Amino acid sequence: MIPDVAVNKEEQAYALLKADADKILQLIKVQIDNLTMPQCPLYEEVLDTQMYGLSREIDFAVRLNLVEEADGKKLLEDLERQLNVLHEASQKL
Repeated sequence: MIPDVAVNKEEQAYALLKADADKILQLIKVQIDNLTMPQCPLYEEVLDTQMYGLSREIDFAVRLNLVEEADGKKLLEDLERQLNVLHEASQKL
């Protein structure tokens, strides 16, 4: 039986990762909505840095057994899908 404290820590860890993923998703959505300079090196660097940071957070949480690896991968895959939408939209311009 898993103690309530452990479950709460797992839920907290996932909630924090989800919040960070949502911030990145917001950056992506703003760019999709405005399609402002999607190929801007600064914009791409910020997104790459944010995605890399989130992937490291997820790896850390997985290693601590706070988050299931599949759940972490899903967060990243969802963001990558949105990035693909952005890149496709920018190619149509």
